[in-house]
Amino acid sequence: MTIADPAAFIAANTRLQAVPHAPEIQLWLADEITPIWRLTEEELGEMGLPPPFWAFAWAGGQALARWILDHPEEVAGKRVVDFACGSGLVGIAAMKAGAAGVLCADIDPFCAAAVALNAAANGVDLAFTDRDLLDAPPPPADVVCAGDVCYEKPMTDRVLAWLAQARVQGARVLIGDPGRTYFPRDGLTFLAEYQVPTTRELEDLAVKRSSVWAL
Repeated sequence: MTIADPAAFIAANTRLQAVPHAPEIQLWLADEITPIWRLTEEELGEMGLPPPFWAFAWAGGQALARWILDHPEEVAGKRVVDFACGSGLVGIAAMKAGAAGVLCADIDPFCAAAVALNAAANGVDLAFTDRDLLDAPPPPADVVCAGDVCYEKPMTDRVLAWLAQARVQGARVLIGDPGRTYFPRDGLTFLAEYQVPTTRELEDLAVKRSSVWAL
């Protein structure tokens, strides 16, 4: 899948703005989902693609970023993986909270550019991989973060099994979720709940109750 200039595409179709529930962080975000979704499909020459997750600050990620910023001791000096990172919001929060390093991972072809632009906007360095981490054991890490990963049951089951493997390997696993249908609570420890501003284009409510959990 070849993209002429993903960074230019992002700069032309989003704008730098503060994250509602973590205003210490600025991201290149789209104001509306339909236009950026259509333009993304046109750019990639493929219809029926999933939403451009990198272009929005989703509720679960906002909650997780807020919790990390408020509890820097959870990541300070540690190696962090931001799984299915989208915009890189959670990874940026971890670096701002003092993480030793963050690996952002996402298979979306725009995410490498989005993460790089957002990292630069916030004065942090993030490593990035477009490998599907689910195809192999979790990489070495002290903390693995996952926001908004429970949209569909097959993917939820696969991701949670992988996160459980990371936990067995010794990582602290943190999950942010706004009450998705397939999000399980068994085997999880509740850490915090927030009222996260969002948009009805993305969610069913303008303010979404979102929680942070540890596996």
